[in-house]
Amino acid sequence: MNTFTVTMPLTGEYLTTVRLTTGGLCALCGFDVDATEDYKVCVTESLLILKRNGFLKAKIAFKTGEMLGCELAGIGEAGEQEDGGDDEISYALLNALLGKVDFIKNDGGRVAKIRFEG
Repeated sequence: MNTFTVTMPLTGEYLTTVRLTTGGLCALCGFDVDATEDYKVCVTESLLILKRNGFLKAKIAFKTGEMLGCELAGIGEAGEQEDGGDDEISYALLNALLGKVDFIKNDGGRVAKIRFEG
């Protein structure tokens, strides 16, 4: 099993780079086109959850092998948290596409880490 780690600012211009990287790792693991698209959506939605919970940066660790594991963690102090129901939609989407997703909250009750496999 190999690990590939990236740390990035949570700004829109980096999401395309992460989606391309995710697609390449999915190809290494033998995902078909539909599974690759689903996994890219899950990574993107996870980053948006972290951003809406006030984080300015994220660390993404991919673990390749028979499965592709992903752990996304907000870095630094959580700033202003966005209001709205967008997180609930993201949670539902992640659970529908992956089945099992771990949402880990910090002491302040904000989602600070998301972990899944595909």
